Amino acid sequence: MHRRLSPTVRPRTRRALAPQRTVLAQLAAGLLCGLPLAALAQGAAVADAPPAALRASPMLRETLPDAVRAQMPVFVFGDRITGQPDIDTVIEGHAELRRADTVIRADRMEYSVPDDLAKARGQVRINRAGNVYEGSALDLYVNAFSGFFTDARYRFLATQAHGEATRVDFIDSDRAVVHNATYTTCQRNDEASWQPAWILRAKTIHLDNEEEVGTADGAVLEFKGVPILPIPHISFPLSDKRKSGLLPPTIGINNVNGVEYDQPYYWNIAPNRDATFHATLMAKRGINAGGEFRYLEPTYKGLVRADYMPSDRLRQHDRWSYTLQHNGTVASPVGNLGLNLNLSRVSDDNYWRDFNTRTIGSTDPLTQRLLPGDASLNWGRGDMSLSLRTLKWQTLQDPLAPIVPPYDRLPQLHWRYAPSNLAGGFDASVEADATRFHADPLLTRQPNATRSYALAQISRPFLAPAGFVTPRLQLHATQYALDTPLANGARSASRVLPTFSLDSGLVFERDARYFGRAFTQTLEPRAFYTYTPFRDQRLLPVYDTAANDFNFATIYTENAYGGQDRIADNNLLTLGVTTRLLDPGTGAEAVRLGVAQRVRFSDQNVTLPGEVAANDRLSDLLLGAGIQWTPQWGLDSTVQFNPKTQRSIRSTVSARYSPGAYRTISAAYRLQRATSTQLVGSEQIDVGWQWPINDLWGDKGQDLGAGRGQGGGRWYSVGRLNYSLPDRKLVDAVVGFEYDGCCWIGRVVLQRLQSSLVSANTRLLFQLEFVGFSRLSLGANPLTSLKQNIPRYQYLREQVSPPSRFSNYD
Repeated sequence: MHRRLSPTVRPRTRRALAPQRTVLAQLAAGLLCGLPLAALAQGAAVADAPPAALRASPMLRETLPDAVRAQMPVFVFGDRITGQPDIDTVIEGHAELRRADTVIRADRMEYSVPDDLAKARGQVRINRAGNVYEGSALDLYVNAFSGFFTDARYRFLATQAHGEATRVDFIDSDRAVVHNATYTTCQRNDEASWQPAWILRAKTIHLDNEEEVGTADGAVLEFKGVPILPIPHISFPLSDKRKSGLLPPTIGINNVNGVEYDQPYYWNIAPNRDATFHATLMAKRGINAGGEFRYLEPTYKGLVRADYMPSDRLRQHDRWSYTLQHNGTVASPVGNLGLNLNLSRVSDDNYWRDFNTRTIGSTDPLTQRLLPGDASLNWGRGDMSLSLRTLKWQTLQDPLAPIVPPYDRLPQLHWRYAPSNLAGGFDASVEADATRFHADPLLTRQPNATRSYALAQISRPFLAPAGFVTPRLQLHATQYALDTPLANGARSASRVLPTFSLDSGLVFERDARYFGRAFTQTLEPRAFYTYTPFRDQRLLPVYDTAANDFNFATIYTENAYGGQDRIADNNLLTLGVTTRLLDPGTGAEAVRLGVAQRVRFSDQNVTLPGEVAANDRLSDLLLGAGIQWTPQWGLDSTVQFNPKTQRSIRSTVSARYSPGAYRTISAAYRLQRATSTQLVGSEQIDVGWQWPINDLWGDKGQDLGAGRGQGGGRWYSVGRLNYSLPDRKLVDAVVGFEYDGCCWIGRVVLQRLQSSLVSANTRLLFQLEFVGFSRLSLGANPLTSLKQNIPRYQYLREQVSPPSRFSNYD
């Protein structure tokens, strides 16, 4: 039997339906028999009618607004229903009340319509938007969702956390107070002796579903039945939403700093602003305090970070660092205005060594020794742009490996005009630049100067499905105003150079079949010719110029140098060919093979200081291959081969195997021989992995989806190793293990990162993660190290999308 009651906000003159079984039977018969017959009778009339359009229904909203919920009716069901219409109702036997996203079930229930008060007794169960409460007695104002529940058990949809309490006080639809409560995300099994791996026992727990935060007072955290941490007060997430409060502390042991204790505090200021503050105690150094503020707006974003350590006991002076980053644009009547800031400064030359944070596979640690102070103001409108920039470097010197500091730009003014939609299909651009370069002449051994240049270019691309031809003409004019004379006594210098280039290529396609697979195979020959006459540039200083890396991108360019201080005299032709195998259905590239080489018709006499002129008629040969035969396998290789010496100058071979979630292995071999431009050679092997150890004894786990692991009781090995073959030593290493215990994850990671030529930082990292609650770390957060250093590393727990309330619908 069921009854539909009017919502409390409607006039009380509306009457509820009387509990007449005969009427219900007649209505059911009409629905089951009459409607199908009517549909058959009208079938011919509607056969040609357009299909009905689907419309969004508020009944399927994840979150119902209060105004909508208040207007929705109340339905009651039960074995026996008595009462007065619009006054009260008594439901006995399988009692059930429904309103919007709230369902109450009990053995017996009384519902007062004027007060919207439900009183339920005996095996009471509430489902509120997927969150479930069970107990023995309930008094609840249904729409306001305020009242109390005794001897309650509860389970939350977002985190699957559950617990028990002597009493639950519902404050409103979003807030509740749980008394003498437990809280855990460990899921019960069928064993009678089941106990959660971890559990929080608290005197009171305040739940705030609006902020998605829980707060426990007078709590104790137990792990494996042992109390491990008394907690007078703690807040924890009820979802993956950010929240303000103390973050779990980190305790570490470092071979340089000794024992470390770091306590962070997170402030969720707004959805687009937050701040993190931390205090760190280092046994060998002292106390360090710092913070970070981040902001994000539609037209600008940035961060501010700072740290300060008074009187470092190891260095005997104060230590500090700060970083300021900002990127933003503002629309104005005269055009778009942009401001970009990137400023980093530290207290001393040893800061990068003492507080090293680089990752394996990153560029040389020198990148941490060159700290920018970069500010630019930009303007753009239509096809024209203008920028004003200042750049001042802080160079951190190492006595064992000194470096020449780069030039400051104080300031740089740059203008560019690139008109679009030129007549005749032409492309053209003009740019002009004036820069004041400044550095210590005793270190750079050349004068400071103001350099100005103008560059104009025009091209006419001829494009067709079967190929392209693009002739281009450039004119480059440069002027130097020097602070001190050059070797010939001149205090100024100038240079004007034209450059002509002709780029062309063809594309052939055919159907092919290899190893039982159908492909579209391409053959793409390319020829690139460039000519620049010789101008003697030996006396010109070098401020921002270096040799381009020799690869498949730069081999088809006009200048062998990046920057404006050297323009190579070229009379050369680059020939290359690429073939690709494409999936005919998706266009995905399965195989890519390429080769390219330069043919030089005359010597290149323009060089950088200390560089040997290029006089070989044939350049090194570039060979490249990329294979991704299946989504699981990947291979990339580039070889720079010298035909004269019959050996490779530089080789890179990398492979990846990722057969599934939490299974990935990558390996790379890198060889760089010493050359005139690369004075120091290297040869390294790099291996990274994440793999379940249980696979070794045939336990393949379960496919639970992204961010949910592969089931409990599984071990994972993670790591990355970088080994130098000439030195026969391990340069960098991150090696560790993870254990997934379903509702908890344990991690131990050993990290060793080279900080200089003769020293390294070594840390042992531990972490115990209580899934859906908190993480306790020893020796910094190992998750940060694993994510930064291991290619394609996946978190064992990561909420990809919040669960729907309809996934736990009664």
